[in-house]
Amino acid sequence: MSFEIRGLDRLKQKLGKLPKLYESGIKKGQADVLDKAEGYAVQELQSTIKWSTGELTRSLMTEVKLDSSGQIIGRLYSNDPVAIYREFGTGRNGESSPKTVPNGVTLHYRQTPWFIPADQVDLDLQKIYGMPRIKIKDKYFYRTNGQPARQFMTPAVEKVSKEADEIIKKRVQDEIDRGLS
Repeated sequence: MSFEIRGLDRLKQKLGKLPKLYESGIKKGQADVLDKAEGYAVQELQSTIKWSTGELTRSLMTEVKLDSSGQIIGRLYSNDPVAIYREFGTGRNGESSPKTVPNGVTLHYRQTPWFIPADQVDLDLQKIYGMPRIKIKDKYFYRTNGQPARQFMTPAVEKVSKEADEIIKKRVQDEIDRGLS
């Protein structure tokens, strides 16, 4: 008895495409997740910042890449130093404020107050943040013990992580459907 399998070559060709389609779907899905995380971070910033030029919001970036072990890594980040000050706080106020700190990260906070020259800021920091305005040798300064943590990236990542599996699963399925049709 003999039999013939029709379409075996076509099946082998499609199966050969699967690894690349799967990887592409995961990368695109990770990018979708990061875009959504960025959106959540922007929403958080815009709902909590009273005085802003939008610089911090515009500084947010995302990246998807393969690490040395072949893992697909995604990250949401900012190169603006204000982002880290806002995320984790500064000085004694930042140290004592509630926040989520990533595993493996150790934060160090300044323990002494510092002064901000009043002529170098466009806003009245006393009115906005309650910082005392002090005159030293005919020059005005604001005295501060730092700012509390006002996290926006960490909550955004935590929120989107609950949706990530479904977002990536859908993107992988779309890539496979598109690539094999």
